[in-house]
Amino acid sequence: MSNRIKSKLQEDKKLLSIYFTAGYPSLYDTVQIIQDLEKNGVDMIEIGLPFSDPLADGPTIQESSTHALKNGMTTELLFDQLKAIRKSVSIPLIIMGYFNPMLQYGVEAFCKKCHEIGIDGLIMPDLPLDVYQSDYEAIFKKYGLLNIFLITPQTSDQRIHQIDKASDGFIYMVSSASVTGSKSGFGQEQENYFERIAAMNLKNTQIVGFGIKDAETFKQATKTAKGAIIGSAFIKHLTANGITKIADFINKIR
Repeated sequence: MSNRIKSKLQEDKKLLSIYFTAGYPSLYDTVQIIQDLEKNGVDMIEIGLPFSDPLADGPTIQESSTHALKNGMTTELLFDQLKAIRKSVSIPLIIMGYFNPMLQYGVEAFCKKCHEIGIDGLIMPDLPLDVYQSDYEAIFKKYGLLNIFLITPQTSDQRIHQIDKASDGFIYMVSSASVTGSKSGFGQEQENYFERIAAMNLKNTQIVGFGIKDAETFKQATKTAKGAIIGSAFIKHLTANGITKIADFINKIR
């Protein structure tokens, strides 16, 4: 199943990945948003599984999570909404969330369900590398799921090499130490960080997240990286426009 991500990473272009929160703006918008994103040229999609305590997320994504939970979004409902997604969508799909809901659902049961639906990878920012390797790596691999790890400007070179060795796809390169949605453009500090990581010649390509909101920041982020992820800016667009003007947003990035 993970081949969709790996195949996409082989394509000769800079990749645009979009994050959105499942069940937002309305509970049953999830499938329509995914279909519209693919139709408008998005390369990968991160489906956010809302959680009540999203540590890495800024106010925009936190509010969308709270809203989605109030709408009635649950892990079970998300799986139900996505059960036929592969009949209409072919690009890589990644679930991004926190480990607590996965643990409550049952890690193996969660991974099995992802495999059945056609999910290609998971991003669980609060699942430590050593715990993943000792307790869960075999389960992820059994169901063909890539586990995507995050690095930040504060991550040591030693740690980055450990993450690179444990990864089999791409590394989620957080552009700054702050939460999502809090930066406007990239300064010299970020540029230096991007170049430092590029010079490390890691075996896995990098996709940059946090702080990408328009064509300019997308171009900056992908100068040395393979692609970039847009989350908060897209959710703000959904908040302002609903799901009817997704093409307008994507066309401004490309």
